[in-house]
Amino acid sequence: MSEIIALSGSPSEHSRTDCVLRFLCYLVEREGLSTTRISVRNFAPEDLVYARFDSPQIEALATSIREARGLMIAAPVYKASYPGVLKALLDLLPQDILKDTPTFPLMTGGSMAHLLTIEYALKPLLATMKAKNSQGVYLLDHQVDREKERNPILDPGALCRLKSELYRFVQEVQESKKINGWRDSK
Repeated sequence: MSEIIALSGSPSEHSRTDCVLRFLCYLVEREGLSTTRISVRNFAPEDLVYARFDSPQIEALATSIREARGLMIAAPVYKASYPGVLKALLDLLPQDILKDTPTFPLMTGGSMAHLLTIEYALKPLLATMKAKNSQGVYLLDHQVDREKERNPILDPGALCRLKSELYRFVQEVQESKKINGWRDSK
């Protein structure tokens, strides 16, 4: 069981979103928490398109999320929202799967015009699943260099904002670990 699930909603194999999520996992692991990265690309397209709730992969994801102490979820902006493949995956999970789970939303996009996408698209979706959303972070594509694995964030202000929000999330996960001891017994 991993303490943090890092779910990528990017259908692209080598995306900025995935690059930032890997970096977040690295930072979280430096804080002593374990992570597991999962991508929408890991799921059979037929399971998503035909809404196969009983798919072993979907059931395994649900179990992993239930057992985790936190969720980082990252998505690029597509047509002023998150990718449909991410929505298809989340639709197959139980409605309250994120109840009392600290959640860190992250979105990447090409312009400031989509800045509020995280507030008006992704966070409301997670809220319907009962997530305890952190503020989250929106990064512009030009602030991320996919070729820099260790630290892909080019803009110092964006890096500071990302780390600040991430460490708030980590602190919340660590506090929920103490408060919600019942999760340890699952």
